[in-house]
Order: sequence, then structure tokens, then C-alpha cells
Amino acid sequence: MATQIADSLIYRNSWGTQETRAIFEDVPRTRAWLQILAVLAEAQAEVGLIPAEAAQQVAETCRAVELDAEFFEEVRAGFEATNHSTMGLIRAVQRRCPGDSGEWFYYGTTVQDVTDTWTMQAVGQVWEILTRDLSALEAALLRQAQTHRDTVMPGRTHGQQGLPITFGFKLAIWAREIARHRQRLLDLQPRIGVGQLAGGVGSLSSYGAAGTRLQQVFFVRLGLRSPDIVWNTARDVLIEWSQVLTLITGSGDKFGQEIYNLQRPEIGEVSEGFAAGTVGSITMPHKRNPEISEHLGTLARVVRHNSALMAESQAHDHERDGRSWKAEWAALPQTCMAAAKSVALTHEMIANLQVHAKRMWANLEATQGFVLSEAVMLALAKRVGKQTAHTLVYEAAMQAHEAQQSLQAAVLENAAIMAHLSPNEVEEMFDYRQATGLCGEFVDRVVRLADSG
Repeated sequence: MATQIADSLIYRNSWGTQETRAIFEDVPRTRAWLQILAVLAEAQAEVGLIPAEAAQQVAETCRAVELDAEFFEEVRAGFEATNHSTMGLIRAVQRRCPGDSGEWFYYGTTVQDVTDTWTMQAVGQVWEILTRDLSALEAALLRQAQTHRDTVMPGRTHGQQGLPITFGFKLAIWAREIARHRQRLLDLQPRIGVGQLAGGVGSLSSYGAAGTRLQQVFFVRLGLRSPDIVWNTARDVLIEWSQVLTLITGSGDKFGQEIYNLQRPEIGEVSEGFAAGTVGSITMPHKRNPEISEHLGTLARVVRHNSALMAESQAHDHERDGRSWKAEWAALPQTCMAAAKSVALTHEMIANLQVHAKRMWANLEATQGFVLSEAVMLALAKRVGKQTAHTLVYEAAMQAHEAQQSLQAAVLENAAIMAHLSPNEVEEMFDYRQATGLCGEFVDRVVRLADSG
């Protein structure tokens, strides 16, 4: 039975997606390793390093191995008997190779050659998934931003209502954040997809003069690029990858935290879409909890933690250091799966948002016009100067708080202010729709930027 929550038969779909599990689980990972070793044998034969017939038999065996419970038990026993990462696999495949062809299996290569090459394949697959799903998320944000371009709501700073904005404006900000993440993935693409075939200390000594030609043949067949030089100890690209995933899931966490707060009953401006049958609490039947929003925070924490662990791999001893790159075996799959799940959940949350525009308006009105103090101050500043205007409006606002009256009433009763403003001017200032600044124009700009590519 699974001991990690991400592998649980019950909870696994909350910690990864089917697509990503199909990359990182034992069977697909081992199948990918064997395919790499099959291609290696074929490439070695092509450049004259091993007999062609033996290479064909090794490749056929690698691709035909039945990855059942018996095979994995055999490999596990071999690993535990030797305490070597792939000796169990080597011996299990060798026993299945016809004749003496198994002598040429895994010829001249190292554990890190195989696992690093697979890692880059896996990262490339996750890159494709995230690029696709971030595009879908950005599109969902843009649709919602356009729908709510003029939906007026309170803008908040330090947890308090500040000035009116529109909900579309908030979502347009999020859309540009996602667009930057997509660009980060594009920027990273030239640095991923580079294989590893370097031998014991990275010098390719086991292949002699055929080494560089072997790399070319091998990596072309795998759809990867040859490295400029060995990267056994240079883990910067994988660290960069994990840092980009930290940024991506951090955005999901931020969006979720905002929805989490806006869904609170005392605010009630936005809520997650509700699916019939969803249970919020087994003790409080009335509850509709922001489950997606909360879980986005959980996934982001997992990724941030693992990203720090990945960063530990930058410091290596000498030409190879298993302490560093083996830690990636634990951190990288979980990080990739959590990131993919985060993006999928964020898209689900945004696409199904329930926006309560009437409650947004009611919350603005509940401020009794105090959130429009800036408009009064700036209009007055044109007549008396900004600092004086700030002082006058501040004093009026504090008096209004004490008297429990609206700011508009306090302004109209303030002789020092009304000496410079007319009642009609004051009336126009206390219109929430007129106080949203350029929110609508910014939404339009973000949509145009997205349309232009």
C-alpha cells in the first residue's frame, strides 16, 4: 500500500494528474529507462561499439520485458542485495537476454546517464502539459475579466477597503501574471531537453573516439539534444525549472487565497462554483468550504519546499555526488505532479467562479462613502493645494466616524470644504462607478496584448 499521500489510491487525484502520474509512476518510468537503454544499444552498434546482433537482441529484450509484479520484485531484490541503484535492473534484464547478448547491455554507461536523460524527457513532457494548461487558464481569466470589466467592487489595501475597482481589473492583473509564467517556460525551453551520456566522471572515456558520435546518434533517436559538456554536477537547469514551478504554483496560491477571503460570508463577493453533492463539513452541514482555494495553498507549499530541496543539488563534490542528484529523485516527480495539479485546479476555480455583484455594491455602500475620500481630496486640492486638502478631508472623515454619519454628509456640513466646492460637485464625487479610474481601459489593454500574442 502507498505510504505517500500522492500515491494513495484514495487521495492521489488531489496531488497530481493522470497525465503526470503516467510519467512518474514505477511502470512508465521503468519502461522509459528500458527504452533509453534499448536506444543506447542500437546507437552503440551504429557507431561500432558493440556487435549489431547483440544490440538488436538487447533492444528487443528491453522493449519486450513484462513489467509485472514478479519483475519488480526481482529488481527490488537485486537492488537490496547490491545496494546499487540499477544493478538489480541490469541483472534482471541480462537474464532475459538471449545467449550472451546481455553482456552488452548497459555498456559503458552510468546510472546518472540513464536517469538524467529520463529526467529531461520527463521535464519536457511536463513542460508541454503546463504550457497547454497555462494557456487555457489565461484564456479563462481573460474571459472573466471581459465579463466583469465594469463590475464595481471594493479595492482593498492592508485588508481594508481603499478605493473602488472592478473585478475584471483584478482578473486582468492575474491574466498578465499567467502570461509571464508562459513566457518563463518559453525562455526555459532552450535549456531543457538536453540529454546526459558521459560515463563515470563525465569524460566519455568508456567510448573512446566514438563518444561524441555516439552522443549525436543516441540523442537524435531520443528526440533530445547533445550537451555542450557533461552536466553531472551542474544542476542549475533543473533548479531553475523547480523555481519556475514555484512561481507558477505561487500564483495559484495567491488567486486561491483571494477567493478564499472574498468567499467569507461577511464579505461574500465571490465564491467557488458549487457542485451538487459536495460536502463542506461532516459536523456543520450548512458549510460550502473553499476547497479548491485551500488546496492550491497546500500544493504551493509542497512545491516551495521541494524547490528548496532541489536547490541543495547545486553544491556538488568533485565530478559526481549522489547525495545531490538522488535527492532530485524524491523531489522532482512530486514537484511536477503538484504543479500540474495546481494549474488544473486554478483553471477549474476561475472558469466556474460565482461573482456576486450585488454584494460587491452593498459592501461599497456599507462604507458610507468613505472609500471616495480620494476624489473629494483631489477635487479640493485643485483649489487649496494637496496637503491642505488632505488635512481638511481627513478631519471631516474623522468627525464623520465619530458621528456615525456618511462622508458625503460630513463634507456637505463642513464649511471649510464647501467654501471651495458646490453641492453638485460633491454629489458627482460620490458615485462609485466614476471612481474606478482606468480599470476598464486596463482590462481592454490586457485583452489586446493577449490577442497580439
